Amino acid sequence: MPKTPPSPRSSAARLYGMQERANHLDFDIRFEGARDVLARPHRHEYFQIQVSVEGGSQQVIGGAVRSFGAGHLSFVLPYRLHVVPHPPGARYAIVNFDQNFLWPELDVEALELEEVSVPRVPELAPFLFQEYVDFHFDAADFARILAWLDELAELNRERGFAATAAIRGLLLQILALACRRHEAPLRAQAARHGGRTSRRDALQRVMRYVREHLHEEMSLQEAAAAAMLSPNYLAHLLKKQTDRTFTELVTERRLEQAKELLLASGASIAAVAQQCGFRDADYFARRFRQQAGLTPRAFREKNRV
Repeated sequence: MPKTPPSPRSSAARLYGMQERANHLDFDIRFEGARDVLARPHRHEYFQIQVSVEGGSQQVIGGAVRSFGAGHLSFVLPYRLHVVPHPPGARYAIVNFDQNFLWPELDVEALELEEVSVPRVPELAPFLFQEYVDFHFDAADFARILAWLDELAELNRERGFAATAAIRGLLLQILALACRRHEAPLRAQAARHGGRTSRRDALQRVMRYVREHLHEEMSLQEAAAAAMLSPNYLAHLLKKQTDRTFTELVTERRLEQAKELLLASGASIAAVAQQCGFRDADYFARRFRQQAGLTPRAFREKNRV
C-alpha cells in the first residue's frame, strides 16, 4: 500500500527560486543523489518535470493525488503547490527550467499561465492539466525519454557552443511526446475548461475551508495551504474571480452567517459574533451595520417572523 503523501497543512509551504535548487538559473537537470529530495509540500518560481525511473508511488499536485510510479512523468507549473514523495531506493530525475528559457516570446506572468489557451502553446498542456491526467509511458517511449535525459545532462555539464538550443529542442521533444501520447485526455481537458475548471475547483476548496473555519481565526496562508495553492496565487485568484481580498471574502461570509443566526436562533448578539468568528462584539456590530444598513438587533427585529 503506497504511503499517503504528507498533508499540505503539516508545515509552511516554501517557495524556491532556481538559485536554490539548480546549478544554473535558466535550466538544470539532476538525478537521484545529487541533492536531498523535498519531502514536504512546496512550490517554486520555475517549471519542473519529474521523472520516476523506479520505485515511485504517487504525488500530490494542486488539490489532486495522482499516480507517479515507474514510467511516469510529473509536470509542475510555477507556484503550484505540490509534493512528490520518493520512497527509499527510488530512482528519479528532476528537470527545472525558467519560463523565459523555453518560451521567451510568451509574455505572460507566471500566475496567469492558466489563462494561456492550449492551441496557442500546446506544449503547455501537460503542465496545465497535470491535476487531471496521469502521464505514463510504455517501455519504448520511456527508453527514449531516458536517453533524452542523459543527453540533456551531458549538454548541461558542458554548456558548449549551441548547447542552449539543443537543450530547448530536447525539452520540446519530451513535451511533444507527452502531448502526442496523451492527446485524447489533454484535448478533453482543454475543451472542458482551458484552465477554468482548475480555478473553479481551487476556489471551491478555498470556500469549503472558509465555511468550515468561519468561527476560527484564519489567514490567507492557512487557506492557501488547505487548498494546495500558493498564497500569491490564491490572492491573485480571489481578486480576479471575486474582486475581493481574502479578508473581505471571509468578513462577507461571516456577516452572511450572522444574518442566518440572528433570524434562526435566540442567541445574544455577542454569542452570534463569537460563533461567526468575530472576537469583538462592537467591531461585529460596526461591520454588520456597514454591510446591512442596520444594527444586528434592528436587523433581527425587522426581519424575524
